[in-house]
Amino acid sequence: MSAPLGKTSVSGKTDPVVQAITARDVADALAAGLRDFQAAPSIGLACGALYAFGGLAIVLSVTALGVSYLAYPLAAGFALIGPFVAIGLYEVSRRRETGEPISFAAVWRKVTSRSEIGWMAFVTVFVMLMWMYQVRLLMALFLGLNVSFASFEQFITVVLTTNTGLLFLAIGNLDGAVLSLILFSLTVVSFPLLLDRDVDFITAMITSVRAVVASPVPLISWAAVIVVLLIVSALPAFLGLILTLPVLGHTTWHLYRRIVAPVAAEET
Repeated sequence: MSAPLGKTSVSGKTDPVVQAITARDVADALAAGLRDFQAAPSIGLACGALYAFGGLAIVLSVTALGVSYLAYPLAAGFALIGPFVAIGLYEVSRRRETGEPISFAAVWRKVTSRSEIGWMAFVTVFVMLMWMYQVRLLMALFLGLNVSFASFEQFITVVLTTNTGLLFLAIGNLDGAVLSLILFSLTVVSFPLLLDRDVDFITAMITSVRAVVASPVPLISWAAVIVVLLIVSALPAFLGLILTLPVLGHTTWHLYRRIVAPVAAEET
């Protein structure tokens, strides 16, 4: 059965057609992502290393500046830009599909040729900054307007052993979960879509949200899996991200292929 025709967007182009997926599609995409990583590990490891050492650099920086208590919220916020960091991995998976040669230079040229990707990158960074502002607001509300801690251990002690600290932790994590879900909904297929087709970033974000609405259980479950994997991978000084990010990135591309109907199907 042919896919339904897309509607015309405000840009005058036909909106991509979104298809519902199941948990089996997520599992198949994960298997395909693992195969992509095994077939072209060099770019995956490079992207993973960039992501891991970026997170480590942030934590070391705030420690050196004497604000180590910000390490946890910064590390959590840094995870939000993962979909952007993985953009090169989507291109590797696309090239494996089409049989195009895979190299760092070819991937870089493709990614930098898509100007709309820059706008999506701005969206992810904006959400991360919004998260940090909310953390500071919650700290002021629950821990004190000019709160500061001598060490990360002191921060943890206050958060875990006082009523206001526990409330701060609960509301902060809830707030982070909501922001993460919003960003996941905006980006789950938007970056691959912008890489694959000539669409604007607004259309890409709308398509991504439509994908989550069409398949809420499998996609939100996948988002939860991502969160768990990122947390576990970040525990050993972020080094686990060197392997986790490439697999998640390649998997995202294959999910995109299952969610957004091919152009040929849209036109039938």
